[in-house]
Amino acid sequence: MERAARAFWLRSPGHGEIRDVALPEPGDDEVLVRTLCSGVSRGTETLVFRGGVPESQHRVMRAPFQDGEFPGPVKYGYLNVGLVEAGPRHLLGRTVFCLYPHQTRYVVPASAVTPVPDAVPAGRAVLAGTVETAVNALWDAAPLIGDRIAVVGAGMVGAGVAAVLAKYPAVRVQLVDAEPARAGIAKALGVDFALPEDAAGDCDLVVHASATEAGLARSLELLAPEGTVLELSWYGDRRISLPLGEAFHSRRLVVRSSQVGTVSPVRGGRRTYADRLAVALDLLADPAFDALITGECAFDELPQVLPKLASGELPALCHRVLYETAADPA
Repeated sequence: MERAARAFWLRSPGHGEIRDVALPEPGDDEVLVRTLCSGVSRGTETLVFRGGVPESQHRVMRAPFQDGEFPGPVKYGYLNVGLVEAGPRHLLGRTVFCLYPHQTRYVVPASAVTPVPDAVPAGRAVLAGTVETAVNALWDAAPLIGDRIAVVGAGMVGAGVAAVLAKYPAVRVQLVDAEPARAGIAKALGVDFALPEDAAGDCDLVVHASATEAGLARSLELLAPEGTVLELSWYGDRRISLPLGEAFHSRRLVVRSSQVGTVSPVRGGRRTYADRLAVALDLLADPAFDALITGECAFDELPQVLPKLASGELPALCHRVLYETAADPA
């Protein structure tokens, strides 16, 4: 029997739509998942929505279950939480996380889903991909007890990093953002907040996640001698300049990239992608992470909501999408 579902597609840059899709019958090693909620990662997904993925990065930027090609038509997304309706007995009826786009039901290999711990609500589990990025970044950065750390950019990824760092012993953590309203998010996460001009300097580590040229320059200014900026921003098709004159060399500063597509080489010999995701899901038992979810809408509203997220008309960190009323086609 052919199963039906509905999916959000980017028809062309700036224009989305809901499409009917046919699902295959799940095989012995596959699961059928009914989506409970998904998350819009405002930074990456709005860049995709506006058609800002450079051609040179089309392959690197592919989501695990993406359909279509950049700049469109393309079905894109990677924060999905659902209920297993058919599949192996040990997964049947379980709430699972999957790197799947916005779609009411889907069939994937059983190995592609990760059970959500009982202590983590489904609505919070949509953050697993973001917290996984934070875990990988901190594996790359390897902060030490007592480090002085700034996170520049209180968006979804930056706030996720700050939330994880809040659990580190004896570190000074300050979340830095140009938007004063983000102070409330820092307070909810249990870290200090500062505007860029007021941020504390002499940092051993600065994690940069503002995706702005000014933010990266300020990150370098906040470093102590021999300090490191860990760059998490994705600039897409934008070129930025970096101030590598002045005291950059004499102070022996470091700029290092971190990208979630590869497990940090610091842990790479001993940890897998599944290990990293499991760590992220365990961390999400902490209700402080709810501060990263700043809005929600129904699945049917996505074609109207994503343009507002992309333009900034609708401010958001993670925007949660609910599926309870999203009926599949007959």
